[in-house]
Amino acid sequence: MLDTRQLQYFAAIYESGSLAQASQTLRVAASALSHHLAQLEHRLGSPLFLRKPRGMEPTAAGHRLHEHTRSILRSIAAAETDLRDSVGQVSGPVSVGMSFSAVKAIGVEFISRVVHDYPDVQLVLTESLSGTALPYLLASEVDLALVYNPPNDPAIHSEPVLEETMVCVGRSEIIGETKDPISFAELLELPIILLRQGVSARALIDDNTLLKKIEARARLQMNSVQAIAGSIDAGLGCVIGTRLFMQDQLQRGSVHARAITNPELSRTLHLCQVATRPRTFASEAIRALLLALVRKAVTDGRWEAQLVG
Repeated sequence: MLDTRQLQYFAAIYESGSLAQASQTLRVAASALSHHLAQLEHRLGSPLFLRKPRGMEPTAAGHRLHEHTRSILRSIAAAETDLRDSVGQVSGPVSVGMSFSAVKAIGVEFISRVVHDYPDVQLVLTESLSGTALPYLLASEVDLALVYNPPNDPAIHSEPVLEETMVCVGRSEIIGETKDPISFAELLELPIILLRQGVSARALIDDNTLLKKIEARARLQMNSVQAIAGSIDAGLGCVIGTRLFMQDQLQRGSVHARAITNPELSRTLHLCQVATRPRTFASEAIRALLLALVRKAVTDGRWEAQLVG
């Protein structure tokens, strides 16, 4: 069985890059750290670092162990906090990942509610494009994530929350003066600027077949919301998105939106958690708050979407 103290020492060496620095951080003699590291390497049957004159360089095994160690130590800390909270007080760290649209719709209200209702919760909020949120979730950097169209993965518990209808947004000279619907076939003839979510555009729409057609015809592909907004304003193309996504430009009147037909395009927002990670009082409270705020934003008309479930 792995020794928790040895894992703590290993993590400190890994993150500081040297025995001397880890010794100062932990206030443990460097010789003791070296002894425990040697025991851990012997137990695992593999060197975890390359010893160099100016520090310690992790081996492949060291990198892999660090991934596991972060998850193990985080779970231990969460268990300690959760047991202290068994009297009913909600406290401890909770990390939340949100797509750009979710931050735009409920981000400020969410932060305000956490600060007011759960002052002992240490909130970490990460705004990320949906394709990048799940790796963080899996690496134990994020406890909860509001993301679009997550891949099927038994390691992730995914709960659909709402469904959004996509529209075509652009300047009149690009998408036409009319606000009448545009067919999908007509849309493919326009200079589409595609928002890529991490390594793919999977979060754009639910239908992967239609997505591949869009990817094949896109004029530009970007991984920056700000760059896309500027490009749309400059008349360099049009974007497939939601009214919420391009809300600022639509309100200024610099662009307008056309519904897409034959077929309609939609995407589904999911609330995701690592399936095997125990839930804490704090994570349950934050999960309930997220769901309540999403529902409120939809019913108030601030988030143009249909609730699921």
